This record gives sequence, C-alpha cells and structure tokens, in this order.
Amino acid sequence: MSKFFAYLNRMKYIKRWSLMRSIREENIMEHSQQVAVIAHALALINNKVFGGNVDANKVVLLAQYHEVGEVITGDLPTPIKYFNPEIKTAYKDLEKNACERIVGMLPEEFQDEYAKLIMPDENSLEYKLVKCADRLSAYLKCVEEVKAGNSEFKKAKTTIGNELKKCGVKEVDYYLKEFAPAFDLTLDELD
Repeated sequence: MSKFFAYLNRMKYIKRWSLMRSIREENIMEHSQQVAVIAHALALINNKVFGGNVDANKVVLLAQYHEVGEVITGDLPTPIKYFNPEIKTAYKDLEKNACERIVGMLPEEFQDEYAKLIMPDENSLEYKLVKCADRLSAYLKCVEEVKAGNSEFKKAKTTIGNELKKCGVKEVDYYLKEFAPAFDLTLDELD
C-alpha cells in the first residue's frame, strides 16, 4: 500500500504548463486541489441554484484523483493531447494503463474503491462537472498569468474562455458570472 501513496506524493513534483513560461509554477497536486474546490462549487451550484442532486463529496474526490495517471505519464499539454484522433486515442490508452497500474499497487480489498475514483464512469454528471472544473482551472490559471503581466497566456485565456462560454453547462455559466470575475481583482479590491 505504501507504493500507492508514494506514487501519489509524486504529483507535487510534476509541473504543469510545460510548454508555456509561467510566472508562478504549478504542480499537479496544487492543480488537483484547485479543481476539487471548483468542482465542489459546481456541484453546489447544481444542487442549490438549479435544484439538482449531485453528490458533492463524490465530485470532490473525483477531482482530487483526476490526474493520478500523470504520475506515470507526466503532463502532456492539451494542444498535443488533442492534436489528432490517433494521438488522443493513444494518450487515453496510455492514461488508462497508468491508472490501472497505480490501482494495482493497492491491496486487493481497496482496489475497487480507488478504481471508482481514479477510473470513474465518464457518463456520470459528477465526472462531467469535474471535467468542467478542470477547464475552469485552466482558464483561471490564464487569468492569473495575464494579470501578472505574462502575455504568453493571453491567447489561451481567450480560447478557453470562449470554449467555456459555449460549452452549454449551466453550472459553468453561473460560475463564470458569479465567481470568476473575482480572480481579476487585486487583494485590496477583494477587501
């Protein structure tokens, strides 16, 4: 069992945004925590604003484990992952194999529970909210970088922002309207 958690600990050493120079470095562990916070907000928006019945705790756990495969594969930037269907399929297979390998490090009695989190049902609303939270996290990273004067993230901010506005997910629309603008504010403006 110690191998499993030792592997997860490696998440803090794998850097994100490897193709773009960042003003503030971010690792997968930090990214996963931010995605968990955003995903939780999306779940609450679903439940409180739109009368849904999403399991917010499950959403947080799915978000926390959503990048586990990258402990083995590393972080492949989105433009490369989705460059063409062959690369996308090959990378998804690689991620699946990495996740299966990591789950296999656990004692058998724990494997089914962790497998549900590391290799979730991709058709569930909880999973879809985590995917949206992952894109929102990428957008907010761009906002943070542009705000700090890093113009390298300008195009990505516009592109991801437009994707989010067009995605047709009401929880994302609400988040962009009610929460995202605060990320453009300074500490003094937040007071």
